Amino acid sequence: MNQAYFKNYLDRQKATYDAIPIDRVEQFIKLIKKCRDEDRQLFAFGNGGSASNVSHFITDLGKSASDRMETEGSGRRFRCMSLNESVSWITALGNDFAYEDVYIRQLQNYARPGDLVLTLSVSGNSPNVVKAVEWANQHGLTTIALVGGKGGRLAELAHESILIQDTHYGRVEDAQMTICHMLCYGFIDS
Repeated sequence: MNQAYFKNYLDRQKATYDAIPIDRVEQFIKLIKKCRDEDRQLFAFGNGGSASNVSHFITDLGKSASDRMETEGSGRRFRCMSLNESVSWITALGNDFAYEDVYIRQLQNYARPGDLVLTLSVSGNSPNVVKAVEWANQHGLTTIALVGGKGGRLAELAHESILIQDTHYGRVEDAQMTICHMLCYGFIDS
């Protein structure tokens, strides 16, 4: 690797950030606010780096954004949960059923009509995520997705989606986290 590679990488990352549709981010914030104001549950999940981003997002929303709302006395705390956290539950579901069932079966236990699902996926085609979003749509949940440049099945299925204009896993995952921070800090800094 040389400096030209790193400069090109950063130039492409900046282009990915510049292409983030701010109006779609605002729409996601409205849906998250509605979820909170109606005392609904927000469920989030993904695989690999997207799962790590989900964990970070839920921590920021559930702790920092909720603390800000409570301090101001301007709203309820966020009821939010990452479905990719419980290794024992995920491995039990994967072993006893199939890996594609690890999120849908958790939603079957917790989700209610009116709740909100946020999923992150670079490909947009992960079978476990697609199956969970299909189930959520069929059971009255609102579904939103952050997906990579090809969109995949999730871009078609989710009620609302943000298409990150790149297909490189690292750049898409960085943009996912930037959008997740925007979603949280839209509450923290407002």
